[in-house]
Amino acid sequence: MNSKKILVPALLLLLALIAAATWMWSGSQRVAAPSVEYTNLKGEKLGTQSLRGKVYLVNFWATSCSTCIAEMPEMIRTYEKYRAKGFDFVAVAMSYDPPNYVLNFTETRALPFHVALDVEGKLANAFGDIKLTPTTFLIDKQGRIVKRYIGKPSFEELEQLIEKEIAAS
Repeated sequence: MNSKKILVPALLLLLALIAAATWMWSGSQRVAAPSVEYTNLKGEKLGTQSLRGKVYLVNFWATSCSTCIAEMPEMIRTYEKYRAKGFDFVAVAMSYDPPNYVLNFTETRALPFHVALDVEGKLANAFGDIKLTPTTFLIDKQGRIVKRYIGKPSFEELEQLIEKEIAAS
């Protein structure tokens, strides 16, 4: 059997799925963020309901992800810039990330926001089976996903969206 006859339809199907996923998360139709409970490194529980009324980011990352590490200073800066205006941030370490690595990174970088472990992968699964890091979700005051970023976001664009969402009633 000719492998090209199988490969071309498979690639077309893959491209169609990617296009559909991109359209779904384009922001034209906001969908509710999953109702989950985060447990930060201090053991404190932070549920979706407690974040209602705030604009916030959920960032899936790993200490082994060079892009995640590179974007973290900008994530800190963005959080510091908007937190007094009701903005919040949850950095979710992937299930494969050793907890002691996450704790060490969090302490040595003095991460000022919530850092949660996803030991069983339930959080990543709830957000659409996240596999790629970094993946970041901007969530509005009503708990709806405004935008999903795969890879490092454009921080200029992200901050414009944060400001727009904070200003919205």
